[in-house]
Amino acid sequence: MEVRASLQNYRISAQKARLVANQVRGKGVEEAIDTLSVSQKKFAGPLSKLLRSAVANAENKNDDQHAGIEVDNLVVKTITVDEGPSMWRIRPRAQGRASWVQKRSSHVTVVLTER
Repeated sequence: MEVRASLQNYRISAQKARLVANQVRGKGVEEAIDTLSVSQKKFAGPLSKLLRSAVANAENKNDDQHAGIEVDNLVVKTITVDEGPSMWRIRPRAQGRASWVQKRSSHVTVVLTER
């Protein structure tokens, strides 16, 4: 049985988020959270929180639907990091000019399944 959680419009580029997501793909949930707790990347904290949210979704699904999911045996099946909308800002430059700066965001989806 699969359980999913998603994070929308998080203000980090998808390229930087994928570096962290690749570290935990395919691992058990406890091992993934331990890996993220020692990571120095900015996205490690929000991804750890998202994994805990997916585990809570599994527990909630057990309570509501009697799904029979073993929370201890959950594994990260897939993590997808997609590009979200970009914000455009103007940065002042020399001699009265301006340049555009693109502030990127990303959408992250985590799918957990049993071993």
